[in-house]
Amino acid sequence: MKLIRFGNPGEEKPGIALEGKRFDCSDYFEDWNHDFFRNDGLMALQEIIGKRSLKEVPEEERWGSPIARPGTILCIGLNYSDHARESGMDLPKEPVLFMKAANTIGGPFDPVTIPKRSVKTDWEVEMGVVLKRDVLYLEDVAEAEKMIAGYCIVHDISEREFQLNRGGQWVKGKSCPGFSPVGPFLVTRDEIDNVLDLRMILKVNQVVKQSGNTGNMVFNPSYIVWYISQFMKLEAGDLISTGTPHGVGLGMKPPQYLMDGDVVELEIELLGQQKQLFKDY
Repeated sequence: MKLIRFGNPGEEKPGIALEGKRFDCSDYFEDWNHDFFRNDGLMALQEIIGKRSLKEVPEEERWGSPIARPGTILCIGLNYSDHARESGMDLPKEPVLFMKAANTIGGPFDPVTIPKRSVKTDWEVEMGVVLKRDVLYLEDVAEAEKMIAGYCIVHDISEREFQLNRGGQWVKGKSCPGFSPVGPFLVTRDEIDNVLDLRMILKVNQVVKQSGNTGNMVFNPSYIVWYISQFMKLEAGDLISTGTPHGVGLGMKPPQYLMDGDVVELEIELLGQQKQLFKDY
């Protein structure tokens, strides 16, 4: 299944994408949120799709994030071998964890405002993992895999000066408004045969900047879910962004950053496409 949400910001309704069209599921579900995932909502949704007639969503309706605002957005740093090399860092021996503010989440085609006083706003195409259960102290990676609801595109936008040159942790360089476009779909785990062989691409003004494959992850999604659960509780509907391949602006010589009027396009095989216009504050 491909879960979607649609409507004005803050007023999104849940739906699905099927055969190139969007359908409204709001008569049956409140939202694709913590309660939906925790209470076996995916199974109930599958039954409704098979038995009910759903209303089609008008084409002009905005695409929202395919999940409601999560309790937590966790990110994995330096999780692609090629990105670690371009950053001049050794491969991590354990996953590098950091958080983004949950209020950064946005739709896949929403414009993004470059933060006030920003000089180093950067791009990062990533694959996101959404949980369908609360998890803590999982026994092994096999159990962790069963906790995954599905996968989506995340644009992990970063302000590098805030992140690296202003002291403290990475969070303030990652948590500016609109810095987590998600979607267009949440593709359920059963629809992807091999999550470690998906092509990834990001373009800025139609020029390819990132071209990679999820197979270059240092730590795979199931391992990441298991690992995080050894330290903290994650909840159904939470989002994990699993890292980016090489080609970020920071790693270029000289570095390149986003400016007013730039258009960024992202794609991950089987997970869809995003497109954002960047605008000055």
